[in-house]
Amino acid sequence: MPEKLLKVKDLKKYFPFRRGILKRPTGHVKAVDGVSFDIYKGETLGIVGESGSGKSTMARTILRLLEPTAGEILFGGHDIGKATNQELRSYRKDMQLIFQDPYSSLNPRFSVQKIIEEPLTVQTGISKQERTTRVIEMLEKVGLSEDARTKFPHEFSGGQRQRIGIARALATNPKFIIGDEPVSALDVSVQAQVLNLMKDLQEEFDLTYLFIAHDLSVVKHISDRVGVMYLGRLVEIGPKQAIYEDPLHPYTQALLSAVPRTKIEKRRERIQLVGEPPNPANPPSGCPFHTRCPLAFDHCKVERPELVEQKDGRSVACHLYKGNSVVINN
Repeated sequence: MPEKLLKVKDLKKYFPFRRGILKRPTGHVKAVDGVSFDIYKGETLGIVGESGSGKSTMARTILRLLEPTAGEILFGGHDIGKATNQELRSYRKDMQLIFQDPYSSLNPRFSVQKIIEEPLTVQTGISKQERTTRVIEMLEKVGLSEDARTKFPHEFSGGQRQRIGIARALATNPKFIIGDEPVSALDVSVQAQVLNLMKDLQEEFDLTYLFIAHDLSVVKHISDRVGVMYLGRLVEIGPKQAIYEDPLHPYTQALLSAVPRTKIEKRRERIQLVGEPPNPANPPSGCPFHTRCPLAFDHCKVERPELVEQKDGRSVACHLYKGNSVVINN
């Protein structure tokens, strides 16, 4: 059994919204509403879902860039969800983030040298010469020349900027990296290059990834397991092959039906979801997907389903499934 690196249990992140002259809290936006999963050392867990499903908020909460409202975040067996700022600092170098936008995530006033060495300055006590050597090494690892370190972000293309962001994330020799849609702002040809680079670096440095994206083809290319989020909750999680070949949850089926396919015999009939996603400040009762689900029945409106483990190593949150059985409702 692989070593468990990260365990997230019943993680919640609520944002209060305020009204009136006194701006008193009158409710909460439930951006992340009870997410639980494990990530094992050396694997890539891909997270997919519509915009607004809580993927990025979950990622930032795991890294404690946002404070969790409730739940546990265990990294290497240590509960970093309750760690003090001083205690948390020792974990920072082991947990890094690759941002979505390669343009806004790099300080335009900093040279590449300063951008990549900044986490080394904060997290380590190594000398200036050692930091420079490390910067050169990281640039070479991501496919950029040593000359790049004297330049500024505006002198690079989008793909090159993202490589700089990856080099910065690698600088402290982390164990765990979250990629928050790291290729969504890039051209398709550049996306493939960056994804292959990330896979090569994972093997070389024994990295563990949490990879967030809305493009299911991208997630399939890089992930070992896949989790599907809807309205702040996981609705299905399991091995990549099982989910892509035989999705169980109606929402997962709808997402995959929209993926373009080249082979006619493997094309799925497009599932059209009616309506917009519910407001996370006022989610529907019962299953949050029942307002758009083509297979919903009366019980879906009353009770919210929990993730139930299936026989093929995945879990699904749907009243159509109970244990390893399919529930037929007439």
